[in-house]
Amino acid sequence: QAQLVESGGGSVQAGGSLRLSCTASGWIDSKYCMAWVRQAPGKERDEVAFINSDGGSNYADSVKGRFTISRDNDKNTLYLQMNDLKPEDTAMYYCAADRWNCYYQHGFQYWGQGTQVTVSS
Repeated sequence: QAQLVESGGGSVQAGGSLRLSCTASGWIDSKYCMAWVRQAPGKERDEVAFINSDGGSNYADSVKGRFTISRDNDKNTLYLQMNDLKPEDTAMYYCAADRWNCYYQHGFQYWGQGTQVTVSS
């Protein structure tokens, strides 16, 4: 069965860095668009970044210049390098994948369980 498993979350001080990983298994392959979506307590989910099957990517304005999304198709793994972390980045970060769609607002087919990122001031 298709499965997404996130890792790499943790607690860091403001200005620090983390790299999140998401390993895909099952029938999810390089043709899928993959994305990182986060949700802070009491807030709606927001798409952080996505990377499509061609390697093209897009970022939310709030993380542009600080976060980098990438994928290693040989490892079936999605990454999110997060630099210069800010307290407002604190959230549960979810990996998501869809064969046809790259936008959270349009829905994703598959979701991971999430990994917590906490940034202290």
